[in-house]
Amino acid sequence: MEAPATLLADAAWVSARVGGAAKLYGCSRPEVLGTIWWYSLSSVLVAPSVESLVRDGAPLDPSLDAVTIDLVPDGRFTGARSSRILDGGLAELGEAFAATLGTAIGTISAVTGANPRALGAIATDSIGNRLLWTGDTERAISLAAPLVAAIGLGMPEPRFSRIGRNTVVRRASCCLIYEAGNPKCASCPRQTPEERDRRLRAALG
Repeated sequence: MEAPATLLADAAWVSARVGGAAKLYGCSRPEVLGTIWWYSLSSVLVAPSVESLVRDGAPLDPSLDAVTIDLVPDGRFTGARSSRILDGGLAELGEAFAATLGTAIGTISAVTGANPRALGAIATDSIGNRLLWTGDTERAISLAAPLVAAIGLGMPEPRFSRIGRNTVVRRASCCLIYEAGNPKCASCPRQTPEERDRRLRAALG
């Protein structure tokens, strides 16, 4: 199924979707479920513009009225797409992202009580990851900080680390999934650096 991204401004729709996340991730406080839900959604939401920026140099427009989100009945997100190309450079992309991310974060925070700064940090990490997943590591790193700075919203600067032969995002955010009875992610910042590096090396090979 698909949904217009403009629904991210609809508190009733967001509340229903976040409530459904309990079936996937386990029952927990609303702010925890809202954070977990945003962790999944933000990666999909930023992908079309970020990936086209690296691939084509001309990003797709991340504005809510240009984006359609693909999801399955159980609430998982499978992708997103934008219907138009954005004219201009990083400043224009940052402005469009600020409106989209600011609206989504504002709605989720209002509905669930999730900390908007924590949600902004998740968006930073999603942008960093999506840039890296294009496969052009040097360009990903060079674009990450300027793009996040152009967005603003108090989002932290993206950080990267080398783990063996791999470059990974050094996360500024926590998805809180462990508060819903699940294991911490390998890259979770709420563990010692030594434990995080050990788990990432094991996961990456």
